[in-house]
Amino acid sequence: MTAAQKTTAERLYDAAHAMLPALRGRVQETAALGQLPEATVREMQDAGFFRIMQPARYGGLEQDPEVFFRVQMILAEACMSTAWVLGVVAIHNWQLGLFDDRAQQDVWGEDDSTLISSSYMPVGKVEHVEGGYRLSGHWGFSSGSKHCKWAFLGGMVPPTVEGEAPDYRTFLVPLGDYEIIDNWNVSGLEGTGSHDIVVKDAFVPEHRTHRAIHGFECNSPGNAVNTHYTFRLPFGQIFVRAVSSSSIGALKGVVNSYVAVNKDRVGLNDGNKIATDPDAQMALAEAVATVDECQTIMLRNFDEMVEAAQQGRELDIDTRIKMRYDAARVSSRCTEAINRMFIACGAQGIFRDHPLNRAWLDINAGRTHVANNPFKFGRNLGGVMMGGPNADFFL
Repeated sequence: MTAAQKTTAERLYDAAHAMLPALRGRVQETAALGQLPEATVREMQDAGFFRIMQPARYGGLEQDPEVFFRVQMILAEACMSTAWVLGVVAIHNWQLGLFDDRAQQDVWGEDDSTLISSSYMPVGKVEHVEGGYRLSGHWGFSSGSKHCKWAFLGGMVPPTVEGEAPDYRTFLVPLGDYEIIDNWNVSGLEGTGSHDIVVKDAFVPEHRTHRAIHGFECNSPGNAVNTHYTFRLPFGQIFVRAVSSSSIGALKGVVNSYVAVNKDRVGLNDGNKIATDPDAQMALAEAVATVDECQTIMLRNFDEMVEAAQQGRELDIDTRIKMRYDAARVSSRCTEAINRMFIACGAQGIFRDHPLNRAWLDINAGRTHVANNPFKFGRNLGGVMMGGPNADFFL
């Protein structure tokens, strides 16, 4: 097959695989910088990775989520921080496509390669003013923030009628209206540069907000201009995969290293070959099976979501609840697998230059994200199945 005959997806996968040697060579630099090297961001821009789910009207490729998350998982085989930033930042280009077109023009009107960071925690203080809102607050964990010129920030809009519920929205704010607090000093995912964001009394016009209920209903203002079916996918189902799927790639990326380290290693205390240790064997088997399981379920769910969007029908709430739990389980399953592999490597694994050390730190760090806690979503699934009310609407 010639390069011209390859599909867009195949070219993206090839480009992601081609980046792996460079990413492996920059792992230490990335951790030391506390953010992605500019060379890494530039290479991802040149490859079109940030445009995978961006509206075609603004230079995007409008690919299915499967393509986007496959690219993320490939990059994670070499550097989970790089994959994490791509997942979180590039998915914003899809979400911006759900906003009123005036917001899309604000961001991409002069430069359609402009990037957006985020912090969706609903900590913003929101006040109604003419034409929009006044926003103030202090948000944490804005991954890739120093590579971006805008930010998505979460806040609850107070009701205008007594007794009505607050309205959760994403607020789109330009860099001049917020400050990045350089406080990213962590022991895992160091390269994500997930700094704090502070806003002091910024005006946000109505068109630069996106209501969570519109994302849930798959009927957002942006659908008036972005008619591709991918913009009819549920926001809650897409975003959560941005913070879970890189763990799959990171786990897959250390399988061969684990074999190389342990195949001929002999225990210093008992002289036994590690390759004959049942625990070491099971750790490897479980890691391979976990990668396959998590990826297979993810792609199956995307197939179902895309089919529904193409047919113009909504996924039923029970299916969404199950898919939400599927996404939350990924990080937990990958953490369990990498921890078993790490322990099987013995005390050598605690050295920073050990082949599994980086993945061990990064996968465990990713597990701490609130969206990757399976217990809340598992209890909701089990409760609903037994007749209880649904307690989650980020679906």
